[in-house]
Amino acid sequence: MPARRSPAPPAADRSPANPNAGPRSPAILVLPGGGYERHADHEAEPVAEWLASLGIHAFVLRYRVSPHRHPAPLADAKAALAWIRRGGHRLAVDASRVGVLGFSAGGHLAATLAGSVPTGDDTLDVPESRPDLAILCYPVVSFETAVHQGSINNLLGAEPSGNQLAALSAELTVTDRTPPAFIWHTFDDPAVDVEHSLRYALALRKAAVPAELHVFPHGRHGLGLAAGVAGVEQWTGLCATWLSGHGWRP
Repeated sequence: MPARRSPAPPAADRSPANPNAGPRSPAILVLPGGGYERHADHEAEPVAEWLASLGIHAFVLRYRVSPHRHPAPLADAKAALAWIRRGGHRLAVDASRVGVLGFSAGGHLAATLAGSVPTGDDTLDVPESRPDLAILCYPVVSFETAVHQGSINNLLGAEPSGNQLAALSAELTVTDRTPPAFIWHTFDDPAVDVEHSLRYALALRKAAVPAELHVFPHGRHGLGLAAGVAGVEQWTGLCATWLSGHGWRP
């Protein structure tokens, strides 16, 4: 089903991709990657279209990137999640099933949402702004280990403090209230080390949060839906099955 624009609250661009889904369907906020410098188009609307094909409302968020710094992207994402949950779009969304899907730096943003990292704004740091599940695709996770320096520079500037790096290392924000996650990565990703996904999965395990992790042997960074990429193209089917297991598909 083709994506379309809908009226959006100020300061963010949100577009539902499945306006005709059945009553009280789940919804997922899509966060494309781009190192907090830009937005990768192939990780945006095409992904929303795929989710729509599963019977899930999908919204793409063009969150603020450099030269904007933290907490601007997180504030945009929290506002978008709360907006989706509260029904300002006038679509039939089940407010108890609102998730997030992010790629690369968008995966980092998704993980910080899942970890309830604060923005410092009490109107945004509310329960409605935390996702009910997360899908993380070759995510940036840690700002302390095997770092993706571009994401750090764009989000925090050239000389962030140790406290800032720790506060935005998503594996350190996991608690027993963090939502379940589906995570995938390629073992030889040359841009964002697979250790990011491994660390996040281990943090979820330690917190007794259900997770499914897939590490494919080969594949470049930024594959998106990975159509036609041997092995990696399985991820969408595996994710759809996982969503079904959580009751997120008709």
